[in-house]
Amino acid sequence: MQNRGIAARRSRRSAGFQPALSPIFSEQVVHVEFKKAAERAGVLSGARTFQSAATLECSTAAEYSAAFLLIHAAADWKVRAPLLNPFGIRFAVLLIALIIFGPGCRQSPTSIPAAGSTWFEDVTAKSGVNFIHDVGAERQFFMPESVGSGCALFDYDNDGRLDIYLIQNAGPHSKSTNKLFHQGADGKFTDVSAGSGLDVAGFGMGVAIGDINNDGFPDVLVTEYARVRLFLNNGNGTFTDITREAGVDNPQWAVSAAFVDYDRDGWLDFVVVNYIGYVETQKCYDRAGKPEYCGPNSAAGTVSRLYHNLGRPPGSAPRVQFADVTVHSGLGDQPGPGLGVVCADFDGDHWPDILISNDARPNHLWINQRNGTFKNEAGPRGLAYNAMGIAEANMGIALADMDGDGLFDVFITHLTEENNVLWKQGPRGLFQDRTTSVGLSPAAWHATGFGVVFGDFDQNGFPDLVVANGRVRRSNQPGAMAPVLPELGPHWSEYGERCQIFSNDGSNRFHEISLQNGALCGRPTVARGLACGDIDGDGALDLLVSSIASPARIFRNVAPQRGHWLLVRAIEPALGGRDAYGAEITIQAGGRRRVGWLTPGASYGSSNDPRVHFGLGQTLQVDTIQIVWPEGQEETFPGVRADQVVVLRKGQGKLAGQ
Repeated sequence: MQNRGIAARRSRRSAGFQPALSPIFSEQVVHVEFKKAAERAGVLSGARTFQSAATLECSTAAEYSAAFLLIHAAADWKVRAPLLNPFGIRFAVLLIALIIFGPGCRQSPTSIPAAGSTWFEDVTAKSGVNFIHDVGAERQFFMPESVGSGCALFDYDNDGRLDIYLIQNAGPHSKSTNKLFHQGADGKFTDVSAGSGLDVAGFGMGVAIGDINNDGFPDVLVTEYARVRLFLNNGNGTFTDITREAGVDNPQWAVSAAFVDYDRDGWLDFVVVNYIGYVETQKCYDRAGKPEYCGPNSAAGTVSRLYHNLGRPPGSAPRVQFADVTVHSGLGDQPGPGLGVVCADFDGDHWPDILISNDARPNHLWINQRNGTFKNEAGPRGLAYNAMGIAEANMGIALADMDGDGLFDVFITHLTEENNVLWKQGPRGLFQDRTTSVGLSPAAWHATGFGVVFGDFDQNGFPDLVVANGRVRRSNQPGAMAPVLPELGPHWSEYGERCQIFSNDGSNRFHEISLQNGALCGRPTVARGLACGDIDGDGALDLLVSSIASPARIFRNVAPQRGHWLLVRAIEPALGGRDAYGAEITIQAGGRRRVGWLTPGASYGSSNDPRVHFGLGQTLQVDTIQIVWPEGQEETFPGVRADQVVVLRKGQGKLAGQ
């Protein structure tokens, strides 16, 4: 999570960097440089003309490049020829720029100031959820306290309502334990942690949800500093820790995890993303010599691990067993430091692949070879680096089809000093950094992103974006001392940042509406976990945010004039009725094709609603629903009316070709 240019260049050389699929100039990096150039010229000349140029957006990186070089030249000219008329210099330069680059550049919107664009309200106080994240006693900048913790939305008792699980990070001997909240029929949450088996303490990082024994009840995997814990759902509101007897042993610093049936045998396996081999006695300092949290370059990255579910042969005892196949699978060939993970079909062969975001190192995209092994193809497929060929501080991950072309795109969060990046997919299996062209750079403010989700919050048919922010290092900028916030205290106030939200207008563009959403984006926090789902059962997507040393918060979707919706749950009756992790769902409605993916394990250390949500705009009828099941079979289900929850059961649709 440090912006180390030298380390990034070394990592490129060690990885055999080949920029064949990336343009020479990164759109968002060039845009930042262009802004710097314009602002520099504005400062030197004392004019607003150049400062307004800093809000221009151009259609190509080449136009950006030439434009900011031209403006830099103007600034240099002003310095070297102080007797020349500054107005004449500005006029000449901008005239040339407009003639050459005008057709490709336009004024960039900072946000859409539309009336009534408040999308979320904080309903924590009346929800019944009372949880304050604890990082324990002062431990002299103990690094794990700055990295956790995540959260989960899941229906642990199968009553049709989402429940909540929240992770603590105060250590194994703390009285602050993880909390399980059950949602009642009235929408209120009750703390049912005591006696549940999930009320454990540790240096908690994240959580993953999946039904590992095919009994229809979701089980829980908790990632921690120096271990993971696997809890089996007993089906009666309690859970049993089966970590040791299941053969699961991960002594590394585990951050995120996800369940995936990578060999398509009907039993969920899981991947654990490990970070670095942190040395607790190591001390780190900022530029001013003050103690600070260490970064990823302070220790070697560790290998992420893959665990294969051995299943249960017919007639055998009901015992859950996993085998560590990290070495055999190939994941052991390349260490992290990993932070985020998502499992999905990245190359279109209907076999699940694994994307791991690495901190200040190239990302790993493990492509499934269909024989129990994986090959890292992040480089040739365009996801290892940003378009400048730089490995940034990659953290949270979100997937969605942002432009309606039927292919999912990838968004990964980064540091305040960097830019979050959106990689658009196209053609299938190949990705390109298009952050600026879709309006995600510039932003109202830069921040360090962790949790991140795509969701169609206004239900116009195109997914929007929310990022949960919070620094990992204090700002080094002069005068950047943060005011002490009562909720955070003097220590964490220096790391607080505001969350952000970007609206997708349906024309391949995002617009930031953070300033209009004070409930979600007005309060600086050190946010980490972010989960998305229909918490209150009204068909709209709500948010759960967990933040360091702060209360967890629930944000209810109150977006005005929302469109219609469809919420799809896909289950496999032959596998105990569990959710079909890895399924791809396509609906035809209103003359448009929309695609969603059943991948709850994403964001950062968090697990989302396993149901797939579709915004329908003004469309009242869904014509057909098609699904590609995790094992590769394709079925078509008849259309339905909008504004309802639909359950697809494998085997009850029409098979492809019939």
